[in-house]
Amino acid sequence: MEQRKRIAIYGGTFDPVHSGHVEIARRVTQLFEIDEFLFVPARVAPHKFDREVSPALHRYAMLALATKAEPRLCISTFELDGPGRQYTVDTLAYFRSQFGESTDLFFVMGADSWAEITSWYEWRRLLTLTNLIVVTRPGFETSTRQVDAETAARVVDFRDSVKGERANAIRDEVQKIFVTDAVMLDVSATDIRRAAENNSDELNSLVPSEVAEYIRKYQLYRKQA
Repeated sequence: MEQRKRIAIYGGTFDPVHSGHVEIARRVTQLFEIDEFLFVPARVAPHKFDREVSPALHRYAMLALATKAEPRLCISTFELDGPGRQYTVDTLAYFRSQFGESTDLFFVMGADSWAEITSWYEWRRLLTLTNLIVVTRPGFETSTRQVDAETAARVVDFRDSVKGERANAIRDEVQKIFVTDAVMLDVSATDIRRAAENNSDELNSLVPSEVAEYIRKYQLYRKQA
């Protein structure tokens, strides 16, 4: 029997991509035995219309620098090349049609996004298209109170699980919602912007070194005089 391919999809503005994003990609790829981890930078995030984002070219370039040494970490320009307002459910439907039913898809999100999942456009349909991987902080309790009982029953707690248990859970044909706290880094975009604005050495600990050099070279996140 041919082994099914596993592809993870991670969306966001990535303004900029930081060490926490990269660590999530690495750990999720390892934990879920992902064949291809796709960063999908958004042209405009539906939940962030009130904040100006950096030009797509800069955000893509920083992602390329951050992932160049990681063969399983890739970038898709699907949303950057699409219309201004792109809903996640549409993006996932596109990838589902592209990869077919022989591929197991996983959509990666943070615990804060999971807490607000019912505010997402066509969220119930979204949950039929892929498995979800909810990345939370160690010790942080992830609630299911915001969803119905049927959805809550699909939640699988991967914290403290062993490899055999994980493999059996993933093989199940029903789309699941996996919760993991395997990522220890918690990087703040606000801290990155402050470090960039002040040209602080702290920037090197918040983003990959190549990204820090890029930010300094193009003076990103500096207030205009």
